[in-house]
Amino acid sequence: IINEVKNELVAGNDVKLSSFGTLSLRKKNPRPGRNPKTGVEAEISARTVISFKPSQNLRKSIKANNRLRGDKHG
Repeated sequence: IINEVKNELVAGNDVKLSSFGTLSLRKKNPRPGRNPKTGVEAEISARTVISFKPSQNLRKSIKANNRLRGDKHG
């Protein structure tokens, strides 16, 4: 399964996993940044990142579980 997901992402396709969520590729533009340790400015290069958006079912399950445990953020 992991290899199939990887192959689809490499091919540039979104991967939708039923009742779990969607993995998709997102292009990020170059932007200014800095090294937090030294303060030296440097450009962060353009790149492609993997983005995950959870399904409504997954969100509801997590929220319900957090409520049962008494978490304040659920």
